[in-house]
Amino acid sequence: MATAPHFISRMPAIASIRASVLDVLVQQLDKKTGKADILLASHGMLRSQLNDPYAVVPMARYIALFEEAAVLIGEPAFGARMGTLFKPADIGPIGMLFSLSPTIRRAFERMSKYVTSVQGATSSGLFEENGELVWNYGLIDPGMWPRRQDSEYSLAASCELVRSCFTSSWKPLEVHFEHQAPRDASPLHKIFRAPVLFGQSGNRLVIAKKDADRIYRHEDRNLTAILERHIADLIEEADFEPDLRQKVRALIAIYLGHKPITLDAISRELGVSSRTLQRRLTEEGTSLRALVRDHRQAIARLHLSSDVKKAQIADALGYADSTVLWRAQRAWSRVGED
Repeated sequence: MATAPHFISRMPAIASIRASVLDVLVQQLDKKTGKADILLASHGMLRSQLNDPYAVVPMARYIALFEEAAVLIGEPAFGARMGTLFKPADIGPIGMLFSLSPTIRRAFERMSKYVTSVQGATSSGLFEENGELVWNYGLIDPGMWPRRQDSEYSLAASCELVRSCFTSSWKPLEVHFEHQAPRDASPLHKIFRAPVLFGQSGNRLVIAKKDADRIYRHEDRNLTAILERHIADLIEEADFEPDLRQKVRALIAIYLGHKPITLDAISRELGVSSRTLQRRLTEEGTSLRALVRDHRQAIARLHLSSDVKKAQIADALGYADSTVLWRAQRAWSRVGED
């Protein structure tokens, strides 16, 4: 069985998301405030865009709109609650492919592989850790912040997909979020029915391996092949080939704090030799070490100004302890001065 993350080899040139994903959000805004059109317009969007299943909107606008909607409605866990209303059809053929999968593992493998048919600039992957399965989701650009609503929505929607397509009693072992703990986390505990950890290196669902590999149905291979071909065609129509740096950054976002990030490990995932990977990164003016450092710095900037304990931040960044984090910060400062 595959344990490595699955990536589509092409992703949108501009970070974007299918406009139809906003439909449920707009319905809630209509119901709660009646100001959906005003909010859409303030972010350069029109309601008519939501009716086109192939229309896209910039990801940054979507993230900002989602955050503002939560404030407007007065519901901090708005995104998570929206996730509980999620249906497979809301993401078109990828959702239907999820629902037809024989196991939870296979469903998430497909989600990882095809997520960019719905949105770009996203890293998603599935890997095994300590005998359990870990599903990772996150936006690659750390500048799109805050993004609590999208993170909680995406993980809650993933849970709802499992419950609606496999078994309603399912629950993850743990839920991880990159943002800090809200004042009241009880709505999230109720939705996920599991321990929820904050200030992590990414957004993740930890899944029991026995749950992931239980067979729930026999797959209709003819139907799933048609869906996979359709999804591939959608991606081919609008996407471009990402450079190596983007692919490596996506893997770093998935593995940071959970698996060793080495030239050998990353090159195996990308299907190239470690020497080739090192040479090609050099040609692009960077290195694996620099990309890991930059990703750690981006995450640290978001959390070091808060009241989160440095030991917790160090753990999320894959450091042994807060002393190692302190040394890294000093090194970052020296690099900035050069």
